[in-house]
Amino acid sequence: MTVGIPVVVCQQIVSSTITGMKKAKIAKRRLAARSKGAAKSVDEYLARTPEPAHGVLQEMRAAIHSALPREATETISYGIPAFRLKKVVVWFAAFSDHCSLFPSAAIIDQFKNELQGFSTSKGTIHFPTEKPLPIALIKEIVKARVEQMKD
Repeated sequence: MTVGIPVVVCQQIVSSTITGMKKAKIAKRRLAARSKGAAKSVDEYLARTPEPAHGVLQEMRAAIHSALPREATETISYGIPAFRLKKVVVWFAAFSDHCSLFPSAAIIDQFKNELQGFSTSKGTIHFPTEKPLPIALIKEIVKARVEQMKD
């Protein structure tokens, strides 16, 4: 004669085991991310960025750089690349399916008609990695942000 374990108890054991495995996997990912540490330079950030985002981010970086005054410098701010004059002008970053430009909410509002084909939020513009970057528009946005900072 075998002793049976109630089904509810079995389900709880399986559920807690799966939950524990998921937590362990998440912890392992976090540890791996911490061991790499945050990028200390824009070049290091880009080196860690996989394709196709890497190529798109390189194009975005060049477009932003060409629209800024010579004294602008690159930096890492909040863990992502940025360009600054006396303070940060714009940030830019790579994600799994898009690259983002962070110019400011006011600039995004100023360009809302030109940005209708793109996903935006309060301070971010998403450029899908599978579509060509609107280089001229990015340059206009960056120039507008520089002007905004003068006020």
